Amino acid sequence: MPLFDTPAPDPLSALTRPFQGAIFDCDGTLADTMPLHYRAWDRALRERGAELSEALFYELGGVPTEDIIRILNDRFGYTLDVQETAAAKEALYEEILPQLEPVGPVVALVREYRGRYPMAVASGGIRRLVAQTLQSLDLTSAFAAVCTAEDVVHGKPAPDLFLLAASRIGVEPTECIVFEDSDLGLEAASRAGMQGVDVRPWLPPRG
Repeated sequence: MPLFDTPAPDPLSALTRPFQGAIFDCDGTLADTMPLHYRAWDRALRERGAELSEALFYELGGVPTEDIIRILNDRFGYTLDVQETAAAKEALYEEILPQLEPVGPVVALVREYRGRYPMAVASGGIRRLVAQTLQSLDLTSAFAAVCTAEDVVHGKPAPDLFLLAASRIGVEPTECIVFEDSDLGLEAASRAGMQGVDVRPWLPPRG
């Protein structure tokens, strides 16, 4: 049995070159909201005779709500009304949003970078809920731009959201770093030509 615990990897060690701007996902990156989102999904879908496993939920991290419903309909033969189900899920999430907790190391970096680098949020969530999350974390004024699912046609893993965020803070994509908690989000960052930082080692243990 080892005498000492193996230190957790530092996500920032993945960076291989300097950067001039920082882009942050919101849910699961700035705030540990993913368990809350799953609770809202589980209830909304069960009330409509459908289900979403927790494993698939995390696999689809960063995908916009309406797109997830379309994926479920296609994959499992559900006939969920996309807009109605999405509205119900988001309303349930909004009820429990005050229970969110910050991801401490990521929020600490935002405060460290503030004034040193232009920063943006690029979230697959909807603007109203992203705004509430940033307000709860007292981070609204830290970001020069907030880009959400409503701002692009193609969500993650397409690079569009990150490219838009880079343009709004006036930094070349190759000079941006992206903080993300999902494989799809990190893929989107890579496709945008940006360095990705996987924040999952900083998240609380699941289960």
